[in-house]
Amino acid sequence: MNRRRRIYEGKAKILYEGPEPGTLVQHFKDDATAFNARKKEVIDGKGVLNNRICEHIYTHLNEIGIPTHFIRRLNMREQLIREVEIIPLEIVVRNVAAGSLAKRLGLEEGTTLPRSIIEFYYKSDELEDPLVTEEHITAFGWASPQELDDIMALAVRVNDFMAGLFLGVGIRLVDFKMECGRLWENDLMRVVVADEISPDSCRLWDLRTNEKLDKDRFRRDMGGLLEAYQEVARRLGIMPEQDRPVVSGPTLVQS
Repeated sequence: MNRRRRIYEGKAKILYEGPEPGTLVQHFKDDATAFNARKKEVIDGKGVLNNRICEHIYTHLNEIGIPTHFIRRLNMREQLIREVEIIPLEIVVRNVAAGSLAKRLGLEEGTTLPRSIIEFYYKSDELEDPLVTEEHITAFGWASPQELDDIMALAVRVNDFMAGLFLGVGIRLVDFKMECGRLWENDLMRVVVADEISPDSCRLWDLRTNEKLDKDRFRRDMGGLLEAYQEVARRLGIMPEQDRPVVSGPTLVQS
């Protein structure tokens, strides 16, 4: 695996050629970025935690019949995934007013929305991921009307599952971002959940105190990002409370 071919490198992950045709290895980096990577920092251990939390969520999604690209975790930083054609959209599901929605509509952060809202953003770093409508998506061919229906159905199901998962451990799912891809199996194509779902892509608030347990701690210079991610992992039962993912390279070092 030392000479494996790098397929793609993003802000938080690297994709390598997989061991079998139609597979990739997804490597989680420790890089923390915000505001389209204008703010950057390396936080030792973040990639380990995101890999474990993403594995936990995607394993459960697969088990309840929500298709994802996830196959299995390979080590502390990497997972084996199916190769998909990424649909160039970020799908954001909002349950509570926060972030750009609160600012855009003049809502007080923390206001529970009348119902969950699904928003679409066109994936383009150069354009800073602009908000787009279903009309834009179908007119420009980013996704067909049927694919869009499938994406929305997946988003609703993922939101229902995750809201319950986190509620059960005392965490409020404020909102989250997901991506989808086209998975080809012989001549058949289906839309599946891809990329990652982790505290990097969710807003997670403590149910009792509203303490932020997500990347807003980095965006807003609050500090304690690694500790917040550890708390999410601990509550989900992924890591024992005493574990400390202090990492140098690809190996988890326990202290």
